[in-house]
Amino acid sequence: METLATISDIQIGYTARGRLEPMPGGVRALQLRDTTPEGGRSGEPVERFRLDGISDRYWARAGDVVFRSRGDRNTASALGHEFDEPAVAVMPLVILRAKRSVLPEYLAWFLNQPEAQHHFDKGAQGQNIRMISMSCLSKLQVPIPDIATQRTIAAIDALAQREFILSTQLAEKRRQLLSATLLRSAHESIQDQYRTNAGAPTHPVDGGTA
Repeated sequence: METLATISDIQIGYTARGRLEPMPGGVRALQLRDTTPEGGRSGEPVERFRLDGISDRYWARAGDVVFRSRGDRNTASALGHEFDEPAVAVMPLVILRAKRSVLPEYLAWFLNQPEAQHHFDKGAQGQNIRMISMSCLSKLQVPIPDIATQRTIAAIDALAQREFILSTQLAEKRRQLLSATLLRSAHESIQDQYRTNAGAPTHPVDGGTA
């Protein structure tokens, strides 16, 4: 086991001065909303903003890991080829760059595991907004297996995530199908009732004999 600070460079994200101004053709900025609490990417394109003179240390690239240092869930995601074009990582995202034989996908996987999350639970700060300090993050103990084992773990985790996404999509499609079936049944029942009422004979009121 080694500390996260030993196996990676830890860099806090860029602190924006005020609201970021969108600009077509501007600088890509990776924000908290571009990641998910489950430890993945939102799937939406990374937006571009007017940003000038950003130091190189704030740029997140393919092979980096970004960590959500604020919020109810403090998870991480490894950046893939979509970040061959770098993006400025904005606080509260933190950039992790492995400096030893550690795969970024493995590192992100471990940060999302209960063992790491328990460490963050114990060290979390803030009452209204949960925050993980750089000290807490740096002290996280990380097991470092051989590269082959890391690669296997990362591959299995990727498959599990894909299975989860497909299962979720399938469940939603089933829910939509069931909802449509029930709604159609409700409309057909009303139409049957209307046809029955329309075809029923009318009985004159017996007014009696004079």
